[in-house]
Amino acid sequence: MTRSRPYAQVDVFSARPYQGNPVAVILDGEGLDEEAMLRVARWTNLSETTFVLPATTEEADYRLRIFTPGGELPFAGHPTLGSAHAWVENVGVPRDQSLIVQECAAGLIEVAHHDGLFSFAAPLLRRTGELEEGFLNEVVAAFRIRRDQVLSHQWVDNGPGWAVVRLATAEEVLDLEPDLSLIPTVMVGAIGAYPDGSEHAFEMRTFAPAIGVAEDPVCGSMNASVGQWLLGSGAVTGGYRVSQGAKLGRAGDITISADRDGRVWVGGATATLFRGTAVL
Repeated sequence: MTRSRPYAQVDVFSARPYQGNPVAVILDGEGLDEEAMLRVARWTNLSETTFVLPATTEEADYRLRIFTPGGELPFAGHPTLGSAHAWVENVGVPRDQSLIVQECAAGLIEVAHHDGLFSFAAPLLRRTGELEEGFLNEVVAAFRIRRDQVLSHQWVDNGPGWAVVRLATAEEVLDLEPDLSLIPTVMVGAIGAYPDGSEHAFEMRTFAPAIGVAEDPVCGSMNASVGQWLLGSGAVTGGYRVSQGAKLGRAGDITISADRDGRVWVGGATATLFRGTAVL
């Protein structure tokens, strides 16, 4: 039965309005099947649209389903932060005032919130290790770079299937003009360092042709898994900030940190810019 449902569109990972990555949040997804959710996600045409549902486990505050225009994801970063922000603002009060527990296909995700700022604990990686040389060569060809420009590379899959290559500089990352037709089923990113003393440590870009998103403006899940790789391998020590989206006219700002237990947290600004109802 069609009815009005509360709706919010939240800008994530930028303190500057309309400069982050938007997520559409349907705050009451009960009664909608997968086909209906996918139809809405294709219509919004955002990188992700989420649907908030009652939790099925006592440990969680709510359940979240996450859709791209191409299908459902088990986990995604900026939709997690944006949905948590919208849920607190419009729907519920978490049992723990400083920690929200989100249930999704990837499991239980902890989302800390303090003074209006949200950050999520990076989920466990499903796949790690260096990329196979044949696959790496495909990425290099699609990125139109030389093989010797790749300093290191890794599977950093926390659900969507991410792989990443590390280039020497942020400028090299910003200069990429990939031919995604060469890697149509791939989820891949590139990261490169800014000079010491810069506001941000790295520039990140993420490409997701496998799910119908050519380039994601600001990607929380990729930053989470890359943070686990860089911090876990010792390539980076201590927290750092990442810039993303400049190539698309955005000003994404992601903070990566590790707690005393070694868990990696991914945080950034969130703001509701549209609110109203969706007729579904």
